[in-house]
Amino acid sequence: MSEASSAGGRVPQEFEHALVGANAAVATFEEEQITVLQRLQRFLHVYPTTVPFVVLVLGLLLGVAVNPSRFTAASNFSTILTQVMVTGILGVGQTLVILTAGIDLSIGLIMVISSVVMGRLAVFDGVPTIVAFPIGIICGAAFGGLNGVLVTRMRMPPFIVTLGTLSIIGALNTFYSQSETIGMQDIEDKAYFLQIMGNQLEIGTARVMWGTFLMLLIAAIFWYVLNRTAYGRHVYATGDDPESARLAGINTDRILFSVYTLAGVIAAIAGWALIGRVGAISPTAGENANLDSITAVVIGGTSLFGGRGSIVGTMVGALIVGVFRSAVSLAGLDVLWQEFAIGVLIIVAVALDQWIRRVSK
Repeated sequence: MSEASSAGGRVPQEFEHALVGANAAVATFEEEQITVLQRLQRFLHVYPTTVPFVVLVLGLLLGVAVNPSRFTAASNFSTILTQVMVTGILGVGQTLVILTAGIDLSIGLIMVISSVVMGRLAVFDGVPTIVAFPIGIICGAAFGGLNGVLVTRMRMPPFIVTLGTLSIIGALNTFYSQSETIGMQDIEDKAYFLQIMGNQLEIGTARVMWGTFLMLLIAAIFWYVLNRTAYGRHVYATGDDPESARLAGINTDRILFSVYTLAGVIAAIAGWALIGRVGAISPTAGENANLDSITAVVIGGTSLFGGRGSIVGTMVGALIVGVFRSAVSLAGLDVLWQEFAIGVLIIVAVALDQWIRRVSK
């Protein structure tokens, strides 16, 4: 190569080879400098559901260590599934919302008021169950849609919106229900369909409520929606980077409205399962259900910052809560230690999520 060409701004060929070699050496050196902890961080970033599965196994081992005979009994596992049934269904709706970097503090009360609407219409007002049931579902969709409208049209933070509707729905629930519980016998006589999720299927020595299969069905449907459809990809994109999603042609407002509405529908279905589990319809049932659903989602590995998580993780998170509570109970410890253990799990899960997210920075 001539001096003229070099003076014109082109790098001599031997220099180009030297630069390429230097860059390759630097890249190789950087790869060699990655620690085991960094490799683990990258692995968990790609496979975030690994952590909840490990925690679930640890919980099972804890239960076996505490009381092997009672913990491994089929009746105990039946009890755990019954306890997490409603939380798991609510967790699916909460997952959709949190994947978009939102949160729904009202989902538990949407569940309760939907069940109260179904019950009072069918038992006290003489409305056929085949009509009262879908009205209850529509009620859940309406409250979920209200959250969606306030978030998308009013541009209000989801936390504030759902905190407000939590109080509104709570007041309406007390007013409409008149603080009356609809007893088991009344439901059996006039609206047996509302209790049907409380029926049990015998599998060996275990008895599994139909509501557990409803939970698994809903989880399977929304797993497919999130992982195999364009809508699911849009939900993840909206939560990960809403501005980029808009530039890519995604109607993010429509996605946000839809996830809050779907969460309301799922909450109403959870209300149906709640009636089956409790056997009665109480306006005070499931008071902590919203917090339990958030707990299951967070422990299950879904990021509160949006864009990362899974339905499978939520199901595992719900099971983790049930397993740890069972293990602590069998250990003979006070109920407060159950809540202590769950609180620790939540803090660890959020801290771990923040650590995993830093891998992309």
